[in-house]
Parts: sequence; C-alpha cells; structure tokens
Amino acid sequence: MVIDKLYERVEKTGHVCLGLDTDFDYIPLNFADNFSSKGEAIFEFNKKIIDATRDIVACYKVQIAYYEALGIEGMIAFRNTLKYIRQNRNIVISDVKRGDIAKTAEMYARAHFEGDFETDFVTINAYMGMDTLEPFFPYIKEHGKGLFALIRTSNRGAPDIQNFLGKDGEKLYTHMGRKIQDMGSHFRGQCGYSSIGGVVGCTHIEEGIELRKELGSTFFLIPGYGAQGGGAKEVAVYLKSGNGGIVNSSRGILLAYKKQNRSEEFEICAREETERMREDILKIVKG
Repeated sequence: MVIDKLYERVEKTGHVCLGLDTDFDYIPLNFADNFSSKGEAIFEFNKKIIDATRDIVACYKVQIAYYEALGIEGMIAFRNTLKYIRQNRNIVISDVKRGDIAKTAEMYARAHFEGDFETDFVTINAYMGMDTLEPFFPYIKEHGKGLFALIRTSNRGAPDIQNFLGKDGEKLYTHMGRKIQDMGSHFRGQCGYSSIGGVVGCTHIEEGIELRKELGSTFFLIPGYGAQGGGAKEVAVYLKSGNGGIVNSSRGILLAYKKQNRSEEFEICAREETERMREDILKIVKG
C-alpha cells in the first residue's frame, strides 16, 4: 500500500513534505527570463527544486490552484511536475481538496488517479459527507493510491465550523476524525496506518495531543509549520514513535533564497532550508 511507502520514506528521510505551491512571482527573474512562458518557467523551477531535495524529503505536495490560475499552460506545468516527481520514484500528493458525491466524485477520482494528472495521494474535503470518499476506494484497493481528508485545518477561520459542539459535547473535527479513521480501517498497511490519512494543522498543541490519541491508525498531513506559527514542538505531538505524519512547508522553502539574496542559487537555498527544517523536527522527535 502507498501508506507503507510513505511510512518508509519518513523513516529514511525525515518528515518534510515540500509544497510546490509555485507562484510565478516566486521565481527569480534571472531564471524566469530564460523561458518563453510562465508555465515553462514554473516547471523548470520545480525541476530544480526537486533535483536539489529529492533525497531529503518524504514527499512533495502540489497545490493545483497555482497551476489552474495560469490556464492551459499552468495545467501542463502541473502535469509535467507530477510526472517528473513520480518518474524519480518520489511520492506526490495532489492538493486538490475535492469534495463531491456520486458520479462527480467518480470523475474526480479518475482525473487524479489516471491519465495526465495521475498522482499518489489526493486531498479530500469530506465535510459534505462520507460518501465523498467512496468513489476513491477502488483506486486505494486496486491501484495503490491514497487520500488525505480534512479533519482540523490550520487557518484562522477553521474554528467557525470545525469546533462546533455536538449534543454530546464533542467537537465536529473530532467526530470527523473518527469517521475518517473508521473508513480507513479497511485500507491499513503493514505499518499500521491507513491509506486514508487526515489533514491536521500543527498550530494547536492540546488539540494535537487529543487527535493523536484518538486517531492512532490515521497518518497525518500536517500544515501550519513556519509561516502559520507552528514549530517542531507543535509538530511532535502529532507523531507517534517518530512517525505517523509528514509536515508541509511551501513558501518557507521555495523563497528561502530571498532571505539570503541568493537568487542564482535558489535551489541550493531550498535544500539548505529543507535540511534545517528536517533536522529541527528530528531533534525534537528523537529527544
């Protein structure tokens, strides 16, 4: 199962999930000027970042909105980025946050697990209901794919809905987490985790302790590190025995060169920042 591959990558390379949320404005002008289109420049920038970090990241996450915003040329860059990552035997998550039902969800599953945009994991918004997940199940079972479903996100507006208290006093995100874990019980790998994981932001330690305790077999995709205020101490509570989660960073890595005014070495700066983040987390996790 794909979750076993991801678990093994964390054991080998650490917890960093490098987000290729690549805005054209992130690319140094002296590099972008070498290409005839924004889409081509984005893909070539991504390639440089991937080549510089592939041995020290657990996986990559590609946020589709940055590519959709450029139209056809952006989607070509999206396709090429996914293909390049998978060609190099790295794991990739397509951050698409699909959340629909029936035939529409079936088409989303086909779009992201077959053909031009084939990926290893997709993100899902299941707050419409658990049937949003069902059309993806055949791909998990038969084709080694995986999901990360939203549970407790790191944005400031998350409590507006996710912290809603039910009649029993349970928060909605906890209820969602249990639902995700129950559905994922049919797709557990040898590592003990399910190929249906959960997205949980690392900006709330008490919530993290609670969720890790409740969702013992759910592998976490953890945003919120760095720019949103989360650090290695916050991340550690979402892990179990040093594994069970990956930690996303996008701008912090992609734009590391700006802090040092080293635009001609942007990929080297990205590697250095990835290594710093990796060691920062491992130091806390290993004590």
